[in-house]
Amino acid sequence: MDVDLLVVGGGPIGLGTAVEAARAGMSVALVERREGPVDKACGEGLMPAARTSLRRLGVEPDGVEFRGIRYLARGREATALFSAGPGLGVRRTTLSAALGARADALGVKRVRASAAPPVTGSGWVEAAGVRARWLVAADGLHSPVRRALGLDVPARGPVRYGLRRHHRVAPWSDLVEVHWADDAEAYVTPVAEDVVGVAVLCPGGGSYDTWLARFPALADRLAGAEPASDVRGAGPLRRTAARRVQGRVLLVGDASGYVDALTGEGISVGLACARELVACLVADRPQDYEAAWRRTTRRYRVLTGGLLRVAHRPLLRRTIVPAASRLPRVFRGIVDQLG
Repeated sequence: MDVDLLVVGGGPIGLGTAVEAARAGMSVALVERREGPVDKACGEGLMPAARTSLRRLGVEPDGVEFRGIRYLARGREATALFSAGPGLGVRRTTLSAALGARADALGVKRVRASAAPPVTGSGWVEAAGVRARWLVAADGLHSPVRRALGLDVPARGPVRYGLRRHHRVAPWSDLVEVHWADDAEAYVTPVAEDVVGVAVLCPGGGSYDTWLARFPALADRLAGAEPASDVRGAGPLRRTAARRVQGRVLLVGDASGYVDALTGEGISVGLACARELVACLVADRPQDYEAAWRRTTRRYRVLTGGLLRVAHRPLLRRTIVPAASRLPRVFRGIVDQLG
């Protein structure tokens, strides 16, 4: 046996799982085919719960703090501040680099390779030439491991995509702004003193600039600002897995199932699931992880799924920001649940 745990996927959740396992005394190898910190199209806002999870792992990436969330649409706005302390806007590559440094410090072995479908035997599983007691697939929305194991389930509902670009302009707010158009949302996150990240969630079928034009007030703010990165895309966002455990393989992060980026909980939920997963393996009860995953993700699935159902109905969608403005205590409560 080469290691106790083999993690496939070097994004934040794969690295977070590796760090969790190494802290628990397991020997760990991580397989990732891409060189350097792994980037991804995302909103790049860490909610307070995600910051707490990262501190627990010994990771504090550089970034810009934000105090809460502001919704904006058609001249209306609603603001909710976090009661648990500020969130953090941080470039995805910066987050990955910080987690990677922590993993290296804990002795996680790095393997640069594409992981072929895992092969299992009596008491072991193998991929990318590494044999382990357990394998964790943290290889993203389109998880090749999930697909190879026959765990992909066709997702239902409207298709959504994410597009992200950074703009070189000083942040104009210490909040994450969510701009609502008729069929898309734009998330503005401060990530440096002179850079904001703008992620657009949309049905697809157009360029980043085309979708950005749906938000005139935001487009005016960004007029003349130089791009600070290329446009990156991700999707379709909704993914479903038949289950999270199959033999000696377990799924975590986006590979385990994903509803939408609408509420910004991806890192928070992924790190919480990684902690539960490692606890199950340490107890030698991997079968308990399915129930733990369902329990840990329930709030995210219910709140995000509910908001998404409203957002897909044009008449109801137009009431979201006015309702949040008229009911500030309710809006603050929802934001605190998500944070």
